[in-house]
Amino acid sequence: MSQKVVNVAVGIILRGEQTYICKRPDDKHQGGLWEFPGGKIEADETTTAALARELLEEVAIEVHSSDSFMLIEHDYGDKQVRLDIHKVSDFSGEPHGAEGQQGRWVAISDLHLYAFPKANQAILEKLCS
Repeated sequence: MSQKVVNVAVGIILRGEQTYICKRPDDKHQGGLWEFPGGKIEADETTTAALARELLEEVAIEVHSSDSFMLIEHDYGDKQVRLDIHKVSDFSGEPHGAEGQQGRWVAISDLHLYAFPKANQAILEKLCS
C-alpha cells in the first residue's frame, strides 16, 4: 500500500550566524525533536504562501521574502515527507513559540548539539558546511 506524501514548507529563519529552531510537541510525529519551523502545504497553496502562513501561525513572524534552499524527500516508514526548504532572513517580528512550543535562537555552529528528525540531517549538513 503506497503512502501519501506530505508536502511541507520549511523555513530556516536566519539572523546573522544564528537560526531559530522549535521543539516538536511530544504528541506529534517525531515529537520531542528540534526542527526548523514550517508546516503542511495545502492543495491550493504555493510553497511561499504556505511558508508565510505557517511561520506567522507557528512563530509569529511576517515573511517578506525567502530564498529556495533545497528539496528533501524522506520516508520514515510510517510517513513520507517532501520538505521544500527556504532561507528566511527578510522578516518582521521576533520569533517565539506562538503555539506554546519551545523555540530558541541557536548559533549555526551549535546545531549539532540538538536532536533533529532524520529528514533534517541533509539540511544541517548543507547549512553547516
